[in-house]
Amino acid sequence: MSLMHAGIMLPSFNLCKSYITPMKFEQPTPILRIFDETKAREFYLDFLEFKVDWEHRFAPDMPLYMQVSKDKCILHLYEHHGDASPGSAIRIPSEDLEAYQNVLAAKKYKNARPGLVDQPWQCKEMQLTDPFQNRLVFFRNLD
Repeated sequence: MSLMHAGIMLPSFNLCKSYITPMKFEQPTPILRIFDETKAREFYLDFLEFKVDWEHRFAPDMPLYMQVSKDKCILHLYEHHGDASPGSAIRIPSEDLEAYQNVLAAKKYKNARPGLVDQPWQCKEMQLTDPFQNRLVFFRNLD
């Protein structure tokens, strides 16, 4: 099949089959906006038990950009105002959600006492809001 453009016959190209290699996606890495390094460390490191993988600043007085992780979950936390919006929400799959909830509840963290909720969409969730209004939804599918 050929294409007609301005009265001229053009050869057809099947780009989907011949010329494009299928793209493979990896796990996304969300960037969450933070405003206060001390509060971010208290919440993500002390309370949630993530660890710092790396930290970066363009200069000592510039905003902090850091990667934190726990198991396979990787998050980027950034103080710069232009690269993420406060109030974001992310969903984090969790294999042993009940045990993690017990660990967090036992800490008696002053700003969060997470509970578990069975949702009608066949998953159990534990929702937490960080000090910067970002919502973290840890979940386990019930099927």
